[in-house]
Formats: sequence, structure tokens, C-alpha cells
Amino acid sequence: MKNSKRIRTTVLAGTAVVGMLGMSACAAKTDTSGGGGESVTLAQPSWVGAQANVAVAAKLLEDEMGYDVEVKQLDEPAAFDALHSGNVDALLEDWGGVPKKEKLYVEEKKTVVNGGDLGVEGHIGWFVPKYYADKHPEVKNWKGLKKLWQDFKTSESGGKGQFLGAAPSYTTHDKELINSLDLNFKIVPTGSEAAELKEIKRLYDAKKPFVGYWWQPQWMNAEIEMVEVELPPYEDGCLEAKPIKCGYDTLMLQKYFNADFEKDGGEAAQFLKNFAWETEDQNKVAQMIAGEGMDQEDAAAEWIKSNKSTWEQWIPKK
Repeated sequence: MKNSKRIRTTVLAGTAVVGMLGMSACAAKTDTSGGGGESVTLAQPSWVGAQANVAVAAKLLEDEMGYDVEVKQLDEPAAFDALHSGNVDALLEDWGGVPKKEKLYVEEKKTVVNGGDLGVEGHIGWFVPKYYADKHPEVKNWKGLKKLWQDFKTSESGGKGQFLGAAPSYTTHDKELINSLDLNFKIVPTGSEAAELKEIKRLYDAKKPFVGYWWQPQWMNAEIEMVEVELPPYEDGCLEAKPIKCGYDTLMLQKYFNADFEKDGGEAAQFLKNFAWETEDQNKVAQMIAGEGMDQEDAAAEWIKSNKSTWEQWIPKK
């Protein structure tokens, strides 16, 4: 079945969402018992990799399976609340950033279920540009970074080294780590993924030193060379310790579904369970959206046109 529908996207601010979700928690929202005419609601976190997942999944649900798709822009904390209440059916990329909500909704209330691997391995860390690391190889370890802090001073860092911080809703414990390792750095917030990308590109083009929160997969890694700073290794339970003295985990990114949708969502639920792709696929779509400025749906269409043998396997057989 091929249609040419446009995907509806709802932009919701995080704090407002919580209240609204609470008021509508009992409302039946989706009817996904089969195919053709039913609707699916997807949570879309703010980073471009997550947008790539949703763009391709939504395009295929609409054009190949006949579903109406609504996209709600929600980062992980609000997305888990929405999965619990039934206001969204699926979150396609989770970085394990809300363990308390995951435990509450998945293990205790059982209103949210794991939907399987996305197929993309994620890792957060601290990174510096390669041109700086080549001149100062000791920066590849946090102890060396500690000694080199003066190289990172800026007019915004208050006499300390500047650390480029992540968007407020992202999974991070950089402030605790800077304090526990006694590093003379100040976190300068970038505000959003787009703002951080812009600032990193500006500094990179000027060949200036910088250090900040960065992650993989990330489409811009194909255009700039970055080197990770070795932090104290991540171990199970280290984030519960006070003070936090470990870096970040490397993990397979996960999908999560509303439990009723997972059980009664018919072909849509099965399709989203099957949905799993490679890091290079996600980066390809993300690059078209953020790097080339393409409309999200058009970028998905480009990928879909060239990768039929991949996505055909996701669609349930009749």
C-alpha cells in the first residue's frame, strides 16, 4: 500500500507535557488493531539521530502500511511518562538516561515494555579535536586534561577552562565528574544539539582547543576528527555512588513501547519491533537533515529509496 500522507508533528515543551499527560492519562488514543486507517504515535527526542529513526519509521508506516502517524517531540523523561500514560505508543531510541522511570514503569507498574535493540550502539564521552591532541597527547587522559586547563580558557569560562556542555535534557553527569576529579573547568551550556554543533564547527574551523560533551553515533564525526579523553572507567553502579567518579557506559540503544500497544498494536507494533538499522544508516539520514538542511520526511524518503532490501524485512508478512 502506498500513500503520500504528511506526518503530523506535535511540538511540546517538556514541563508542559507532564501536566498535560497527567490530565489525559486515561484517554484512549490509538486504535492499532490491524492495518489501514489506524494511528500510531511516536515520541521523538530532540537529537538528530532520534529524528532520523522516527522519520524513516513514520514514512514507512504511512506510505507502505497505511497508518496515520503522529510525532510528539519529547525527550526521554517526558517520553517515558507518555509511554506509561498511553499518550505515545513508542520511543525508538533510549540511552538509559532515566533509570528511575525505567524501573518504575517497566519493572514495577509494567505499563512500559522493552521493544528490543535499535541496532545502534551509543557512547557518550569527553572529546577534543585531533589537531590539539596531536600537539598535546597527554590530553587523551583526564589527568593530562587537568594540567592543560589554561589552554581552554575563554571569555565565558570565568578564569577556568571552558567545557562545552550538553543540552539540558541530555543524559549527563559532567558537573559531578568535574568536581570529583578536581578539574579546573566550568561548564558553558550550549543549549541544544544544533547550538553545540555550530560552536564546535566554529572552533574546529579556527583550529582552537576545546573540550566538551560529545557522543557516537553522530553524523558530524564524518566531517571532523575528534579524540576521546579517557575518563575513569564506567562500572555497574558507579553512577549511584557519591561523588560520581566514572565516565560513561557504551550501550546498545533500546526501543520502548506502551505495554498495551505492544500487546494489541497489530502490524504497527510488529513493524516497530522489527525496526533495527546500522549506525551508518542513521548517520546518513541525520546528515541529510542536519548537514544538508533537508526536510525530515524528504531525507527519510531518500534513504528508503536506496535501501528497500533492508526495510522490507521490517514489514510483517501478510
